[in-house]
Amino acid sequence: MALLEVNDLKTHYRTPSGVLRAVDGVSLSVESGETVGLVGESGCGKSTLGRSVLRLTPHTAGRIRFDGADISEFGDRQMKPVRRKMQMVFQDPFASLNPRHTIGRILTDPLKVHGFGDRGERVRRAREVLDAVGLPKGAYDRWPHEFSGGQRQRIGIARAIILSPQLIVCDEPVSALDLSIQAQILNLLTRMKRELSLSYVFISHDLSVVRYIADRVLVMYLGEIIESGPSAAVWDNPSHPYTQALMQALPDPARRKPRTADLGDLPSARNIPAGCRFHPRCAHATDLCRKEPPPAKVVADGHLAACHYADTDGLRQ
Repeated sequence: MALLEVNDLKTHYRTPSGVLRAVDGVSLSVESGETVGLVGESGCGKSTLGRSVLRLTPHTAGRIRFDGADISEFGDRQMKPVRRKMQMVFQDPFASLNPRHTIGRILTDPLKVHGFGDRGERVRRAREVLDAVGLPKGAYDRWPHEFSGGQRQRIGIARAIILSPQLIVCDEPVSALDLSIQAQILNLLTRMKRELSLSYVFISHDLSVVRYIADRVLVMYLGEIIESGPSAAVWDNPSHPYTQALMQALPDPARRKPRTADLGDLPSARNIPAGCRFHPRCAHATDLCRKEPPPAKVVADGHLAACHYADTDGLRQ
C-alpha cells in the first residue's frame, strides 16, 4: 500500500469572474521512501495541489489517503496526530520563519503543541535537529534575521523534520537560493531522506532540479497531470509536447543564450480550453486535440502521457 494516495482531487475557487479550477482531477501516489517530483509553470496548480494534499487548503472533491487512512474529511481534531506525519518546507526562507521568535522557539513550539516531552527534552531535540541540518549550536538562541537564505532554509527543513514525519511536501524549496546554495540544500534533503526514511513530494518549475532529486516525475499543466513516469524515462523520452517545451527552455551550457520555447501565455484556469488543454500552445495540435480531451497513453512501462499523439514518431524530439 502506498504511503499517500490521491484520487481525482479537485480544488476549485469561486471568483467574481468565474470558477478557478486550480487542481482539476489529479490522481497520484507516493510510496514509502520515494521522492515524487511535481513540475510545471507558475500558475499550473502545483503549490495548491501540495497544500491540498496536506489539508492546508480545502479541496472541493476527491479522496486523500495517508498511511492507510482516508483523511479527506478529517476535522481539525482528527488531523492533529496526522499532521505530525505530514510536514512542509516552504519556498521563501525569509517569509516562512516568524521574525519575532528565536530559532529555539520556532523548533520547540511544534513539539510542545504535540505533547513531546518536557521542556528539557524539547530543547535537546531541537539542538539535535539543528546539528543534523548543519547549523551551529549557537543557532538555537539566535533570530531569523541573523541567518542567510540558505541557513534559513536549513532551519525550515529542521522545523519540518523535528516531529519525525513520514512525508514532507517541499514547495519550490531552492528556487529563491543561489545555485551553489541550491546544491547544498538538495544534498541535505537527499541525506535526510536516506537517514530518516522520508518520502517527498518535491515541487519545482525546474526540470533539472527534479531530475537530480526525484525518483518519479509528474508534469502538471492547468490543474492536470499530463505526463508521469520514472525520472530517467521522462528526461530521456519526454512524450508530451508540453514536457518537451519545458526541456527546450532549460539553459544549454554549449550556447551563450538560454534555449527558449515560444509557447505564449498560460491560459487562465477560469477559462480552460476545450479538448486538450495544451492545444492553443501546441505546434502539433489537430482538430481532434481541439475537440476531445486526450486519454493517458502508455509510452513505456510506468510512463504515461496524456496526448492523442504521444505514441507517434512525429512528437519525438
